[in-house]
Amino acid sequence: MKLASYTHNNIKSFGVIKNDGVIDLKKKFHHKYEDLKSFIAQGGNKNLNLCKSQVDYALSEIEFLPIITNPSKIVCVGLNYHAHLEEVKRKKTKHPVIFLRVAETQIGHLQNLILPKESTSFDFEGEISVIIGKTGRRIVMEEALDYVAGYACYNDGSIRDWQLENDQWTPGKNFNGTGALGPWMVTKEDIEDEETLTLETRVNGQVMQKSTTDMLIFSIKELIVFISTFTTLHPGDVIVTGTPGGVGMKQKPQSFLKEGDIVEVEVSKIGTLKNQVKAEK
Repeated sequence: MKLASYTHNNIKSFGVIKNDGVIDLKKKFHHKYEDLKSFIAQGGNKNLNLCKSQVDYALSEIEFLPIITNPSKIVCVGLNYHAHLEEVKRKKTKHPVIFLRVAETQIGHLQNLILPKESTSFDFEGEISVIIGKTGRRIVMEEALDYVAGYACYNDGSIRDWQLENDQWTPGKNFNGTGALGPWMVTKEDIEDEETLTLETRVNGQVMQKSTTDMLIFSIKELIVFISTFTTLHPGDVIVTGTPGGVGMKQKPQSFLKEGDIVEVEVSKIGTLKNQVKAEK
């Protein structure tokens, strides 16, 4: 099942994506759930059977939003694919490298990635994200995937000339409109636990990154265990699991994003997140 957040006639809602459109769950449940995060938190996504339901809108009638519009936290993982670790000439760490994003940095599918006027080094980072489905702290390995609600594509757009100014990555990862989450969340039931997924990033149709999740240094289970040790995970929290090799900064010559570029992040069994770059005036 594919769950997405969107606007229709400038009204925010969420629903199930089908081939011919979207079923509006906010309307179907008579506004019992305010948004997708509350829907997940209250278990609305469990045993949801809408096989015979008619769609309310065509996909062309909605504007996609970030899947979770109001996450309490977005936890990102750096240097988590062997090829990316090698290209940036860093050594493997004992524990995952963690940084945070704020919610207002995120955009949805088909919305514009914003190249800020302060930068000439806007880079792409295709990733797989995990949406948390229930509250947990100090989660054990055997139960880690029980806390997953679903999976989605992510573009952890990076302002390299700000990220690399010092040892703290926060400024370069938190410009508004630089992180894309979408197009929808595929629920956990549709992807087997620890199934190998393929991740591919394209810029203007050219493949720049391609890898599989068996190349992760720290698995999704390990990330959930580690992160939940120092912070409580809540429904709707987003974990962004890391990018493979091939980022623009390490291309020869370097290949940073410019206005008009189309960036696509495709993950097998999930779909394709697509965004165009717009330069801030």
